[in-house]
Amino acid sequence: MQLGLIGLGRMGGNMRERVRAAGHEVIGFDADPSIRDVGSLAALVTRLSSPRVVWVMVPAGEPTRSVIDALRGLLAAGDLVIDGGNSRFSDDEVHADVLRERGIGYLDCGVSGGVWGLEEGYGLMVGGGDADVARAMPIFDALRPEGKRDEGFVHAGPVGAGHYAKMVHNGIEYGLMQAYAEGYELLAAEPRITAPDAVMGAWQKGTVVRSWLLDLLVAALRQDPGLSSISGFAEDSGEGRWTVEEAIAHAVPVPVISAALFARFSSRQPDSPAMKAVSALRQQFGGHQVRTLEAVQ
Repeated sequence: MQLGLIGLGRMGGNMRERVRAAGHEVIGFDADPSIRDVGSLAALVTRLSSPRVVWVMVPAGEPTRSVIDALRGLLAAGDLVIDGGNSRFSDDEVHADVLRERGIGYLDCGVSGGVWGLEEGYGLMVGGGDADVARAMPIFDALRPEGKRDEGFVHAGPVGAGHYAKMVHNGIEYGLMQAYAEGYELLAAEPRITAPDAVMGAWQKGTVVRSWLLDLLVAALRQDPGLSSISGFAEDSGEGRWTVEEAIAHAVPVPVISAALFARFSSRQPDSPAMKAVSALRQQFGGHQVRTLEAVQ
């Protein structure tokens, strides 16, 4: 099967190699001329035989919208576009409607696996029509982990369901990462614990907290004990915010995910204005001692 792949970054490039290893032809385009197979979107479309399948793997928001708009003018009726980026689920119906006007199909696919997906396979959460999913199934089979078809793959529902499922997946990921991080900090703060990385390493087999994320944290601690080479600044790519917004819309309590998101915001404040206010209030109502900036520097 042929596949056009737009976006050959950390995940897209590995996806190209995994699909090729499964025996499919992949023609890739990227803004970086050193890694692309063709020089333009138009050239990519020309290289593909009709009906075409094109996978979009670029950043969410305007970059994805721009690519979808360009493909609308380049593709023909009967072609299929898959958005495998981290688009917000509400964008999917807009993309599907724009392409449907030209008779072009659309699937949204949440992809999990990071830089390890080339070897381990990717978890795939797909939204769209049954016929379009069946048509793209050889590509999904190439990308997902080896094993039964329902392992690492789900047709989650209609258009938008794939990215909604991935949004919730990433919200859960926020909470799991935060719990491991807080546990590490507590271990490191206790003088009795002489090797926090070894303690967490002992949890990797046989315990109820074992997971791939724990394996990755242990690997990071062994490469850089104390994590002294990196800062505590933690970005968020949007899915955590969207998960909390959806929880509010559905009146579903998500205190763990919310706290994990807010912890990332805290990481960007070397001297929190809110905590300054708390300190000032304690001094005002109780006469408590306040540390000046000079005292803590």
